[in-house]
Amino acid sequence: MIFTSYEYLIFIVLVFSLYWAVRDRLIQNVLILVASYLFYGWIHPWFCSLIAVSTVVDYFAGRGMRRNPGQKRVWLIVSLVVNLGMLGVFKYFNFFADSITALAGEFGLALDPVTTRILLPVGISFYTFQTLSYTIDIYQGKLEPRRSFLDFAVFVSFFPQLVAGPIERARHFLPQVEKARVWCTDRFLQAVPLIIIGYLKKLVVADNVAVVVDKIFMLESPSFALLAVGSLAFAVQIYADFSAYTDIARGSAKLIGFELIENFNSPYVAISPSDFWRRWHISFSTWIRDYLYIPMGGSRVKTKLGMLAVLLGSMGLSGLWHGAAWNFVAWGIYHALLLFAWRLLGFSGHWKPTSRISHAIAWSSMFSFTLIGWTIFRASSLGWLLETFNGMSLLGSRDTILTTLYCLCTVGLYSLAMILPWPILRDSARLRPVSAVSLGLSLVAIALFAREGSQDFIYFQF
Repeated sequence: MIFTSYEYLIFIVLVFSLYWAVRDRLIQNVLILVASYLFYGWIHPWFCSLIAVSTVVDYFAGRGMRRNPGQKRVWLIVSLVVNLGMLGVFKYFNFFADSITALAGEFGLALDPVTTRILLPVGISFYTFQTLSYTIDIYQGKLEPRRSFLDFAVFVSFFPQLVAGPIERARHFLPQVEKARVWCTDRFLQAVPLIIIGYLKKLVVADNVAVVVDKIFMLESPSFALLAVGSLAFAVQIYADFSAYTDIARGSAKLIGFELIENFNSPYVAISPSDFWRRWHISFSTWIRDYLYIPMGGSRVKTKLGMLAVLLGSMGLSGLWHGAAWNFVAWGIYHALLLFAWRLLGFSGHWKPTSRISHAIAWSSMFSFTLIGWTIFRASSLGWLLETFNGMSLLGSRDTILTTLYCLCTVGLYSLAMILPWPILRDSARLRPVSAVSLGLSLVAIALFAREGSQDFIYFQF
């Protein structure tokens, strides 16, 4: 089920009404679990079997670590094998099969291409990482395993954030599942505007800017200027799209008494690579830090070569997590090199510029490097990217220049809608009259500019 569908609006109203009609925590949790499986299996019911397997395995893995401390490593390996095995088969089988076939062809070996295509279950990367954090935390002694299978199943399958995050930690979310939820009017008044803001970002900004992005990245040989506009447009699209999902998820969770973590903190004001990753997809970047980067050595590495190896390993895997294609791996490696370069220059950690000029230079540099990264990320393939740069002109013909200006103006106009949520998010008593106007204008913008047939959220493919 998709947040922007009419089915979801009916679904959330029904869940909200039934949920607060019962008030008993146990029945509420049963309702959430049933609703979550209905939400996830709406189009492909067999998807539910995968999340059920992950839930059962990790529940008993956690209990097994508690009963038999001497076999903790065995139970952790079981959890890793099952979860990463499912992720590997369903997300990466096609990718590696095609890559091996292509590599064999380079050496003159003819391998029959695998004709069976495996359908990627939406959200599998998100709930796999979420449930793995549970077993890893138990193994490291940071969390006690839960007795209630129902509570754990709700944690794994909670429908607002199931498909595209944020990736919740058990230490933050399970206590909310285990305690009684009390109706709070203020929380409801926060939830509805948050959902509307999410619809504004997705339906007005992301979906309309996506038209520009798709057309530019489908061209065989765009000019440098046109590709730069396409990269800028994609930066707007992916932020509006992904943060929209998070807004709707957080708003939907608030409706039934839960608080999800914030996943974005103005990422495009970042002044360094590390600052960017503290602001972009926060739940994922902290997961990579805690469960990959630090265990691989992290900041304890003494040599520059070791530091580079750890960054390439953790960021390369984070790139592969985003999608089964080499351009995603290249994007992860690119960000690893950025992080390494900034550290060599002494600008790592929480470094801050000492003047406005240095701040402006740091910001403009980081934003430019971010756009280059998004170009790698959005490219249809590394081959397309190399061919494009090989024969690229600066501005192109007169018609290309006019097209570039038209696309830039289109992206700029739709991006103005991102200003509307500002007074609403400030949540200031002084700004409440302005917030009410902004909310009204947001609804008008959605009614006027939403494209017919909304596109899937970008991160559904991850």
